[in-house]
Amino acid sequence: MTADAPPPVRRIVHVDMDAFFASVEQRDNPALRGRPVAVGGSSLRGVVAAASYEARPFGVRSAMPSVRAARLCPDLIFVKPRFDVYKSVSQQIRAIFARFTPLIEPLSLDEAYLDLTDHLDGRTATRIAQQIRALIRAETGLTASAGVSYNKFLAKLASDHRKPDGLFVIPPEAGPHFVLSLPIGRFHGIGPATAAKMERHGIRTGADLRRQTLAFLTARFGKSGQYYFDVARGIDHRVVRPDRIRKSIGAENTFFEDIHDPAAAALALVPLADKVWRHAETHRLRGRTVTLKAKYTDFRIVTRARSLPLPVASRDALLAQATAMLPQVLPDPRGVRLLGVTLSALEPATDQPPPDQLGLFD
Repeated sequence: MTADAPPPVRRIVHVDMDAFFASVEQRDNPALRGRPVAVGGSSLRGVVAAASYEARPFGVRSAMPSVRAARLCPDLIFVKPRFDVYKSVSQQIRAIFARFTPLIEPLSLDEAYLDLTDHLDGRTATRIAQQIRALIRAETGLTASAGVSYNKFLAKLASDHRKPDGLFVIPPEAGPHFVLSLPIGRFHGIGPATAAKMERHGIRTGADLRRQTLAFLTARFGKSGQYYFDVARGIDHRVVRPDRIRKSIGAENTFFEDIHDPAAAALALVPLADKVWRHAETHRLRGRTVTLKAKYTDFRIVTRARSLPLPVASRDALLAQATAMLPQVLPDPRGVRLLGVTLSALEPATDQPPPDQLGLFD
């Protein structure tokens, strides 16, 4: 390739397991197959970690309080999570990916990007995606959906397009047009709060987003404006990074109804701590700084952080640190529309048991 030649069109695959935690439970317990299942606690303070496809028509979703899920679906079966099993299956799936390319960027236990551009060996990326899905089914008994395209943004959109157990391809000539009719909430990287802000500016679809100038988007959305400008045109320059170094691991949730009650806020932190800890376990990372983020109804954002002498040793310790900072943000007359938990000052996890950490009130 000469210096003036354009770079090759990339072949990116996004693989996403279908209702991963719940599907593992249904696989291992035939009595659960075909029935609405929620992975998570059924207690008053329990939270749904994952829901089977049979539970979803009732409105049951991950991060939902278990009490509400049980009201929506009276026949819902709650199953205690087995994260060691999910991690083991995830490693099986990762090994399948590695048969086709070393360029694997895991996002969580159940999804990853693969760059096949230089590893096609005479096959198409679509054919390889079919083989990967077939191997996952044969070797784990589970189904996966896959999206194939020329960048990460479109590959992820494609994997969502025919879930569950689907495969969808967005070729280069179709990418810019594909995004036009999509609701803005379907765009990866645009959460509920940003989608609501865009709608106030009349931006409801990809076509609406494409009509905005870069100056308009950066003025209202800061540095994210360039990303929104690009993806509305089917452009995403991000590369698959198998060796990327994480600076932090975070999770946040925007609520349909503002939270004023500290007890309700404490309950809302549970799925956030669960998600952050799952990511930390997946990437074998530990962190010493816990940050609590709160966005009020007037869109003002505050953060509170605690840096510890030793890495956070467990999910319960992470949740305890985040919960202990809640009195610094609530109660507040404005109410909270978003909460987030972040773990930073990361370092590789060791196999040695951590020293006893001081309790919050020691």
